[in-house]
Amino acid sequence: MKFAAIADWADSNAFPVSFMCDQLGVSTSGYYKWRGKAPSAREVADAELIELIKHHYDHLNGRPGVRRLRAHLAAAGHKVSHKRVWRLMRAAGLKGRHPKAWKRTTVPGENPVGAPDLIGRDFTAAEPNTRWCGDITYVRTWDGWAYLATVIDLHSRMVIGWALADHMRTELVTDALEMAIAHRRPPKGVIFHSDRGTQYTSKDFDKFCRRHHVRRSLGRTGICYDNAVAESFFATYKKELIHTRPWPAITDLKKATFTWIEEYYNRARRHSTLGYLTPAEYELGLRHINELAA
Repeated sequence: MKFAAIADWADSNAFPVSFMCDQLGVSTSGYYKWRGKAPSAREVADAELIELIKHHYDHLNGRPGVRRLRAHLAAAGHKVSHKRVWRLMRAAGLKGRHPKAWKRTTVPGENPVGAPDLIGRDFTAAEPNTRWCGDITYVRTWDGWAYLATVIDLHSRMVIGWALADHMRTELVTDALEMAIAHRRPPKGVIFHSDRGTQYTSKDFDKFCRRHHVRRSLGRTGICYDNAVAESFFATYKKELIHTRPWPAITDLKKATFTWIEEYYNRARRHSTLGYLTPAEYELGLRHINELAA
């Protein structure tokens, strides 16, 4: 009866044979012996692709969706259609994780130190270390609130500086920017774009930027599109790391954040804006994912 059911579903292309056999607890070879024919080339290829998809899904953070898994297959030399990846993911019971809605977190300062908007929603940079952006987000732990500040290079979308602490004082954002400066050693005049939160409009932050020859750029208060890259990063961070488990202590969060940013986000996660290259691959000069499989 199981083999007959598998045959009906296989004839209608509902699910791959290997998946159905696995779910019903029967062997694939036994099914084909019962049916009196060998598996087709398409069925064999589907079985192999399902195993590859499961491998990437299990080893990538945040339950990746169809587009990102398709990009990983392409990087490995497997050119597969969007529809086929969707069908195989559905057959294997795999689903991508969706982000929660954006929530305003910026608190404007009472006496802000102003700066012009030097980005104007053009979140691109022809060269690295010319245009950066950053922001702050919050995470609840059992110890209390934790706050993450970031610095992102708009050329490659790589996170080049970050700081995590139990406070939102100006030193949180200067620590993140100081890490970026130490790692990248940018030329004088690099632009750093942010919203108008109190930390970024404070006199201390203005002094820090002047001392390090960083040009400040400010978007409008409460307009997430004016700092879309930073907002997008935090949506991904929350979706693929923070919302996957509880966080007992800030020390646990800091260790996990380090691994997620430095090992996964910058070097393993494929970005749609970069043509599904990783930031590290993009900084190496690659511009098309097919270059990886060449």
